[in-house]
Order: sequence, then C-alpha cells, then structure tokens
Amino acid sequence: MSDIIFSIFPNENFVDLGLYQFGWERCEPSHTFGPAARNHYLFHYIISGTGMLYADDASGHTHIHQIKSGQGFMIFPNQVNTYIADNDLPWEYTWVEFDGLRVREALSVTGLSPNAPIYHARSHDMRETMMQEMLYIARHGDMPPFHLIGHLYLFLDALTRSVSPMGLPTSKGGKLRDFYVHEALAFIELNFQNDISVEDIADHCSLNRSYFGKIFKGAVGQTPQEFLLNYRMTKAAELLKLTRLSIGDISKAVGYDNQLHFSRAFKNVFGVSPRVWRNQNQINV
Repeated sequence: MSDIIFSIFPNENFVDLGLYQFGWERCEPSHTFGPAARNHYLFHYIISGTGMLYADDASGHTHIHQIKSGQGFMIFPNQVNTYIADNDLPWEYTWVEFDGLRVREALSVTGLSPNAPIYHARSHDMRETMMQEMLYIARHGDMPPFHLIGHLYLFLDALTRSVSPMGLPTSKGGKLRDFYVHEALAFIELNFQNDISVEDIADHCSLNRSYFGKIFKGAVGQTPQEFLLNYRMTKAAELLKLTRLSIGDISKAVGYDNQLHFSRAFKNVFGVSPRVWRNQNQINV
C-alpha cells in the first residue's frame, strides 16, 4: 500500500489566497489518478521518483510530460489531466490545492500555464524552501486556518522566487481593480441572503455593469453571476451540514424564496439535491 497524508482545509472564507486540500504521498508502482479536472489550482512537487502527466492544453489537445524528482506540475482549473507514477521508480510527492485573487498575479511570473504546466526551478535554495513549506502544510493539517494560510503565502512566495528573481509583480492599475473587487466581495458577503443582482453589486461599486463584470472575472476567474451562485451554495452547504434547519428555511437564508429554484441551483453545483447532500454530509447536531 502507498503511504499518504491527506487533509481538507476547514475554512473557505479567505479571498486573496484560499486553501482547499493538501497532502503527501509515496505512491505505489503505476499509481494512477484521472482523467479528472479540478475546480482550483493544484500543484504537485516531486520529491523523488518519476512518472508521466497527460494534460490538456488551452486548445484541448493532450500532451504527455515526463516529470522527475526536483520538478513539479501545476493543474489549472477545469484542465483535464491524468498522472501515472512510474512502475520501477514511483513518485513521492507533496501537493496543495489553492485559489484566490492573488493567484493569477503570482503565477504570471512563474511561466506556468495550461500550455506549460511543468515546474523547473532556477534557485535550488528557494525550491527547497518551497518543498519544506508544502510538507509543513501537509503534516500540520490540525493547525488553525490562519496558521496554514500563513504557510501557504510562504509557499507561494518561494514558488515565485524559485523561478524568478523578481518575485511578485506590482501593478498600480491592479490595486484599483482589487479595490473594486474587494468592495464587491464584501457587498456579496453582507447581502447574499437578499435578492441582489449583478446590477446591484456593480451599482454599489459605482461601476458600469459590463466593465465591472470584466474586471471581476479577470481578478476572480469567475463571472459575478457564477461567484454569487457558488457563494450562496457554499453557505447553503454549511447550513445543511451544521444545522437542522429545513430545506425551505435554508433556501430563504441564501436568497431563494422559491425552494424548487434553490434545489435546482444546488444540484447544478454539487451534483445532488440538498436533501441527499445533507444525508451524506451532516454531522451530529
């Protein structure tokens, strides 16, 4: 059997940089994962061994990459991939799945993209620092969320510095964009339970809806409609898991007066109805 450490991050309320799951594994020979696609960024660093990555590029064409110790690979949101450990020298790797407003900015200096997903370090010292931060996160899944997020920032810093001596870029234009996006996210957080629209969010930021939608998607990676829907459904899942509120009450609590519309939206996001999801995930309350 393979040795593995695996944890799911308990809190998804970090906007600039969020952590979703993380771990470490010494793979069995020919261990395979996929084909699959992720909702967030997933980075693997190869500690030892070798293997193959089958990853679709931005045009949907599949490329085969051989990846060995000291290298890594980034899986991008919605990118279909399969990875297979070697039969004779299987991988030992560590990984983190993350996302947030700062991720695109950080990755812009790494050269990593769906067309170029393989990590090659220029600085061996920073590569070692990056690996240690990843292993620290993997081995300390019981630490408080803010503690782990702090180490995720240190990982991202080491990742960018290991491939580029310039580190993170600075952009005055980006700061103004981020201000508007933060204003929008704060408005959504305070008003998601109400009947708000994208126009309401854009008006709150004093922006034209079209321009607001463009900068929001550029920063977050989702349209405002997609983000609002996913935010509401995440809140609904928390209530389903942690409370005994009725489905109708939860529907209203996340901004849906019509329970049928809520159930359809929830199933579109989670793949099952709210009732089925609750039966599968509710803790004793």
